[in-house]
Amino acid sequence: MRLRIDLVAKFIKAVRPDVLCLQETKCPDDKFPLKRFHRLGYEHIAMNGQKGYHGVVVISRLPFESVTRQEFCAKNDCRHVSVVLGERAGVRNPISLHNFYVPAGGDIPDPSINPKFAHKLAFLDEMRESAALRGGASDRMVLVGDLNVAPLEHDVWSHKQMLKVVSHTPIECEKLAAVQRAGHWIDAMRMLVPEPAKLFTWWSYRAADWKAADRGRRLDHVWTSPALADRISAIAIAKTYRGVPRPSDHVPVTATIEL
Repeated sequence: MRLRIDLVAKFIKAVRPDVLCLQETKCPDDKFPLKRFHRLGYEHIAMNGQKGYHGVVVISRLPFESVTRQEFCAKNDCRHVSVVLGERAGVRNPISLHNFYVPAGGDIPDPSINPKFAHKLAFLDEMRESAALRGGASDRMVLVGDLNVAPLEHDVWSHKQMLKVVSHTPIECEKLAAVQRAGHWIDAMRMLVPEPAKLFTWWSYRAADWKAADRGRRLDHVWTSPALADRISAIAIAKTYRGVPRPSDHVPVTATIEL
């Protein structure tokens, strides 16, 4: 969904996050509404956007030490940006923050006939092999984003009915789990809200009454390195944003990290 600056501004005014990560902005860097975010108090913005498709942004009150954009699958399609928060931000031990938008994968879960699904699987494989996503025992790292996979049984409204639906097929779930294992990532959302509790961040536009049906999926994730896992004190899913006029099918997720 194209960037809805009004909804983002509403969320910012209500929550006042130090750092905000956006995905699927569909906005080239030279058209991004920098002045609007500056007026809201966010002077530091790391962008990786393009016209009409994809796009990720990190918006911050705090200055960055560095900004990195990584290309996956040789497509140059603006699906990753990372920043380092360090001494300039008052953070004694630096934190690396990765913001991702993983390909959705289309509707047919067969890479031999669906190039979009093949791209998604290859993207997850490259994430698994990425040296930047493999920190040491003491490295402080966060990975967030629309990963477009609901990996666990209770991350979807019906595990049995979703096994052949893109986002919860066994091959996608295993590949995302492999990314997590390779980087020793901790799933912060499930650390604080363990299964069997249902946990959703996305509700389809196709449902006639999304709220009554509540057929959600957890496609948006917050991971941390082990060195930061005990610093996550809260996770909040702002489900009410799914019910606003002209909503996104995703809702905001907020993680509180005690530094």
